[in-house]
Amino acid sequence: MAEYFDPKTNKFPYPEDTDKHYLVVHKDNGLVFDENYHYIEKSKWFKFKQFWVYLVIILIVFPVQYLRMGLKIEGKENLKKHKEEISKGVLSVCNHVHMWDYLGIMNAIKPKKPYILAWARNIQGEMSGMMRMVGAIPIPENDLKATAKYMKDVGNMLDEGGWLHIYPEGSMWEYYAPIRPFKRGVAYFSIRFNKPIIPFAYSYRKPSWIRRHIFGQIACFTLKIGEPIYNNPSIEGRVEQEKDLAIRCHDEVCRLAGINPQDNLYKPLFDNDKRIDYYTKKYGVGYKGSH
Repeated sequence: MAEYFDPKTNKFPYPEDTDKHYLVVHKDNGLVFDENYHYIEKSKWFKFKQFWVYLVIILIVFPVQYLRMGLKIEGKENLKKHKEEISKGVLSVCNHVHMWDYLGIMNAIKPKKPYILAWARNIQGEMSGMMRMVGAIPIPENDLKATAKYMKDVGNMLDEGGWLHIYPEGSMWEYYAPIRPFKRGVAYFSIRFNKPIIPFAYSYRKPSWIRRHIFGQIACFTLKIGEPIYNNPSIEGRVEQEKDLAIRCHDEVCRLAGINPQDNLYKPLFDNDKRIDYYTKKYGVGYKGSH
């Protein structure tokens, strides 16, 4: 087993709230996510374009990812072992620690093509088209009709054997080692649609001298795949079932990342948690030209 490595970088401006974003989306393409939006796009023209995008990703992006991230993928045997359950529809969770970490999920489960729940602003921004091509589903806000349509589309996709990936930490914090608190959304989906959750986790390896000093790489990545986690219907009350399932997912992501759940810096369930400054109080040094 590789030695646990925490990059402890102060390069990125991690926000005070553990679920908040620090990347700024500058563009707004005007997309409206209401009851008329196709949350699961099935048109032939979209599928045609998506085919070519996936071909480029498989032939070019995945090989580059191995080089750029130093990516290793472990635990694929768990996908083969539970192939039958996965074929009936499944969810997955992971810590969100790199711009390309969803591509790692895609790489690990290919030829399966996952969908991913995404912050609506991201799908209105600069990467809108590409995000939709790789399965991004915007989460509608403050619109009951839109939410009902979104839930129906997602449920149908899962019942047809689809794969839905969720980042329960709520935002991306690059190269952050502790597993931040999870929101209960993935547990809600799992229970509502009666689908298991497969945990994934990114951990870090110390980069070689060449990667550190020539390419300025902070860490190399290992993606580990766990076994499906199921709801416990014997627990009384839907909310308590969601809490239990989310906690067990959080604990397993910790283990896969090489962290004892009892030793993790944060508690499992999100409750307006604040960043814990365990190695520095200064963040964002040199980030996008800052000082």
